[in-house]
Amino acid sequence: MHAPVSWLRELADVPADATGEDIAAALVRVGLEEEGLHGGDISGPLVVGRVLSVEPEPQKNGKTINWCTVDVGEHGQRLTEGKPQEIVCGAHNFGVGDLVVCVLPGGVLPGGFEISARKTYGHVSNGMICSQAELGLGDDHSGIIVLTELLGADAAADLKPGDDAIALLDLADEVVEVNVTPDRGYCFSLRGIAREYALSTGAAFHDPAEAPDLVVPQANDHGYAVHLTDDAPLGGRAGCDRYVARVVRGVDVTAASPAWMRKRLTQVGMRPISLAVDVTNYVMMLLGQPLHAFDLDTLSGSVGTRRARAGEKLTTLDDVERLLDPEDLLIVDGADTPLAIAGVMGGATSEVTGTTTNVLIEAAHFDPITVARSSRRHRLTTEASKRFERGVDHAVTAAAAQLAVDLLVGHGGGTADEGVTDVDLRVAAEPFDFDTTLPTRYIGLDYPRAEVLTTLRAIGCEVVEPAGDGAGDTHVAVLPPSWRPDLTDGPELVEEVARVRGYDQIPSVLPQPKAAGRGLTHGQRIRRVVATTLAHQGLVEVLSYPFVAPSLFDRLALPADDERRAAVRLVNPLSDEAPLMRTSVLDTLLDTLRRNVARGSRDVAVYEIGLVTRASSAPTSAPVPGIEARPDDATLAAILGAVPAQPRHAAYAAAGELERGGPWGPSRQAEAADAVAWALAVGRSVGLELVVSATDRAPWHPGRCAQLALADGTVVGHAGELHPKVTSALELPPRTVVGELDVDVLVAATGVPLDARALSTYPLAHTDVALVVDEQVAAGDVESALRAGAGESLESVVLFDVYRGEQVGEGRKSLAYRLTFRAADRTLTTDEVSALRDRAVAEAATRTGASQR
Repeated sequence: MHAPVSWLRELADVPADATGEDIAAALVRVGLEEEGLHGGDISGPLVVGRVLSVEPEPQKNGKTINWCTVDVGEHGQRLTEGKPQEIVCGAHNFGVGDLVVCVLPGGVLPGGFEISARKTYGHVSNGMICSQAELGLGDDHSGIIVLTELLGADAAADLKPGDDAIALLDLADEVVEVNVTPDRGYCFSLRGIAREYALSTGAAFHDPAEAPDLVVPQANDHGYAVHLTDDAPLGGRAGCDRYVARVVRGVDVTAASPAWMRKRLTQVGMRPISLAVDVTNYVMMLLGQPLHAFDLDTLSGSVGTRRARAGEKLTTLDDVERLLDPEDLLIVDGADTPLAIAGVMGGATSEVTGTTTNVLIEAAHFDPITVARSSRRHRLTTEASKRFERGVDHAVTAAAAQLAVDLLVGHGGGTADEGVTDVDLRVAAEPFDFDTTLPTRYIGLDYPRAEVLTTLRAIGCEVVEPAGDGAGDTHVAVLPPSWRPDLTDGPELVEEVARVRGYDQIPSVLPQPKAAGRGLTHGQRIRRVVATTLAHQGLVEVLSYPFVAPSLFDRLALPADDERRAAVRLVNPLSDEAPLMRTSVLDTLLDTLRRNVARGSRDVAVYEIGLVTRASSAPTSAPVPGIEARPDDATLAAILGAVPAQPRHAAYAAAGELERGGPWGPSRQAEAADAVAWALAVGRSVGLELVVSATDRAPWHPGRCAQLALADGTVVGHAGELHPKVTSALELPPRTVVGELDVDVLVAATGVPLDARALSTYPLAHTDVALVVDEQVAAGDVESALRAGAGESLESVVLFDVYRGEQVGEGRKSLAYRLTFRAADRTLTTDEVSALRDRAVAEAATRTGASQR
């Protein structure tokens, strides 16, 4: 919101020496953040000039410039050379005899743009003839300022060349720009800004809605007919609870708006358009009450409100035909014809045009939620909607209408009808109880009762103290002012008390952790270790939305009875195409991989740690408790019982090269073994040795899928290569490898402190063994058997060769392992190593049917 300092001075007793910076600082003290300061940065010479000659000169580039001489009084070349000012100008909206604004060499325009005499288009231009944009008065670059048009012929009649244009156009006026938070909608007006300045500084505030010369007549039975209907109230609230209608007849809408009004509208960021529009915008900026002007002769005897009907359309003032929604509140006439989307934008059929003579002024109070939804539904944010959706002062409606009537009559002629319509359906606000000790308890500073009550009254609240002396009673009844619909309970009043004293008075205190519960939980530590480990393997962490389409499970080739197909469906999904919650992190991670590959990243390795949702037999809905008290234990248990299980998983996927080729050697593609190795690395990082075994599980390749489990058989996850049909269905590169681990299982399996084992300094002893087993026997099973038989002295087992051929027979394979032994207290002898090896081979024979080759 832009607040011109000169305008603020009319509404509050701002000291004469106060600058825009002083005013901004005062507003910051009461919570209005400063966005910037504008204006006041122009220095002269900036003078009135009268055009003496205009000589058009076509240029080679097709542009025509004007070589002008201008009488600027006793300034510039008149003083130094005894001749009129010579200036090159590219605009064409002026002629000989017009009064213009000229900046001469040495002057400085907004933005620090210093003017000097310079050669251009074959002439030396001694200054500039200025446009509104160049002086910071607006955005119009199309032509220069003609003062008879800007100020009116009467005001310009007394001007003479050489007059100071800075004072004439009030260009020294500063404009303070503040950021208005959603709960402070009343500050979207000069009335609200001035009120906050007065609150911050203690200066007197002069309410423009109660100005002595603003006489607001009482409603009577002779006004224009108004009918309010609301077929679909939201939560019992009417879409419109107050509607004031006033009629002005015989007004000249083509009359020019006064210069002071156009200037103020420009200062607050609005473009002057016409008298009727400028008047309604001016009143809105002053009082915060949006208004609308209708061409009375286009209406059918009355005006009112109703909800839109399905399929109904309205062409708004921006010439866009909009399909209306049954929740849209409309302004309609007596023939039930839509005239406007209430609180958002008017329609084209009833707008005031150059032929309008009779005007209906609407000042109404619309439901904030209704306006906000219509604004967002139609992607139509207007100055009116910004105010209505934040809450407009319903008590100022009649005063705003009267001020608009007075301005129309005063500057456009005509006569205001004696009839005044004020349909008032407002429900009287009720005071609520407030404990005056809350500010002290919530903020941590001492706020005496007297200060609290003084602050509440200063912001406009009515405070009723308990009867009698009230000794010991800390509670009072508080009725917030009409312009503060955001004040509905005690904590909101606490914020008001704190901000009025000053947020800078509240010390910054770092929270101190309690002795118990300090630091991360065990689960948080494990999640961080898992994430760090995967990052150390060269994978990049990503985050995907946990919503999937029902067709995804078919593309993943999940069996019909797979539990992962039982997904939770959202009642109100972000996208109708993805209404289900994911049951696997791979469900969404694979789409992230696909998107990166599609955008040119051929070598990708990503991971994600997130929640998955498991459907259960729990109720589909939970009880909704009230807010008056804490829900009882049974209600809380019912709420928690309705929430489906959401375990945390870690998933990863890779495609393309893991190692780039070069002078050091060839490149290496991602393989199923890499996916298994990453899972094992995660297990080792949290102190677990995961057991690897072959399995068949979608969406993995049936021959390249490994199951990862704990020593007791608890499944942790799976890793390997995706099935070729799955990569094709998901548009992924061939041989894409993936893995997914249940982090909650890892958390549950850890947490018990491990005893550190002393490192042995004795030498290693190596021995190799080749075992022949049936083709279907997994190498991991053989390895597990060898470990079990070898005992504690076995330090490692490595599979280094697999042979299939005539020497072992059809349907058989030879697995060669290297066993490494080391004792903690001695050097193992050859006989001891051989005995340990034989025990390991015997155990493998018992468990897997292996025979030594």
